[in-house]
Amino acid sequence: MHILFLTENFPPETNAAATRVFERALYWVKWGHQVTIITSAPNFPQGKLHEGWKNAWYQTEMREGIRVVRVKTYISANEGFLRRTLDFVSFMVTAYGAGLFQRRPDVVVATSPQFFAAVGGWALAATRRLPFVFELGDLWPRSILAVGAMKDSLVIKTLERLELFLYRRSEAVAALTHAFKRDLTARGIPPEKIAVVINGVDLPRYAPRPRDGELSARWGLDGKFVVGYVGTHGMAHGLVNVLDAAERLRDDDRLRFLLVGAGAERQMLMDEAARRGLSNVVFGESQPKEMMPRVWSLCDVALVHLKDDPAFSEVIPSKIFEAQGMGLPILLVSPEGEASQVVVADRCGPWVPAGQPDALAQAVRHLAGDDASRQTFAAASLASAPSHSREVQAERMLAVLELAARRQGRQAGTIES
Repeated sequence: MHILFLTENFPPETNAAATRVFERALYWVKWGHQVTIITSAPNFPQGKLHEGWKNAWYQTEMREGIRVVRVKTYISANEGFLRRTLDFVSFMVTAYGAGLFQRRPDVVVATSPQFFAAVGGWALAATRRLPFVFELGDLWPRSILAVGAMKDSLVIKTLERLELFLYRRSEAVAALTHAFKRDLTARGIPPEKIAVVINGVDLPRYAPRPRDGELSARWGLDGKFVVGYVGTHGMAHGLVNVLDAAERLRDDDRLRFLLVGAGAERQMLMDEAARRGLSNVVFGESQPKEMMPRVWSLCDVALVHLKDDPAFSEVIPSKIFEAQGMGLPILLVSPEGEASQVVVADRCGPWVPAGQPDALAQAVRHLAGDDASRQTFAAASLASAPSHSREVQAERMLAVLELAARRQGRQAGTIES
């Protein structure tokens, strides 16, 4: 089978969508399928081209057996609704154009939360009379309201109508959470066409390892108890709450909060930590994907953090599964919902309701002082990782694509993680 996949983010970018698409495609190629990825030149999240890359109209490469086509886009930092929308729309247009000239695939797939990539994928499939699969990674545009980037308006309502149009016109929908499926079903999308393929971790890449001495010394973490957040510092993550908790723990010099990554709120967080004099918060620069196990090795506890908004009760951050692969206890801060259900069911760490810095500080104190609990959580975390493996996820997603290619998308609803 030939799979044509539209995603604005792809390695060397390291966000969740880029990693998910890449790691699954590696399995599909290994199993004898052909995969063509249409994406942009790497620039996320700073909105600057990665070193050595060009924002060209059309460039191709082979990446571990995957054919990658990169198209020109309007590049913007991951901040500001208007400029980001121009970025998204430009990818929709150029990806659609590039897709017209690819060898005929059996199925076209596009992934959100970059919503306009899905528009481009549907238009491409319609033009070439091919089945289209919408991989639903985020309920956009609802998430725009949740992070406060826009207020409810005619624009939002128009985008929601377009969103429902895409769900209806797709051969199948692959949702990343059960909550997404429930939401779509409540809005009239037939449940039999909605598969649930939850995120996962590529186990060969992640495993317990000793603390990385070079990184630990570079970031001043030797001899410290490290609570580590690794990932995007964006509006959806509410990381000011971490600074509030760190302020409550500033009297304990053995504790460090490590925040590694990039994003729209990173500079604000760094400035605010400096203003408050929070020496117990360490900011590590964003790292390439191959460095992630080294970064995770610095952590005594993996912190997974979401903003206090009901919209984020429906998401499951991929960092949960990477931390499980590393055998780390997980401290989840989120609204009660899909993510908290995973962590509680897997018994891999405590859950703290979002937006409660006192509760977060208390949980950190407890974990730092209770070796037995941490070891129990770590063992449960590592034991849970195989049930969330990327290979299993790749198998389930491939089953959705095969059904869609045969125009049997109404059977996709039987596939659930």
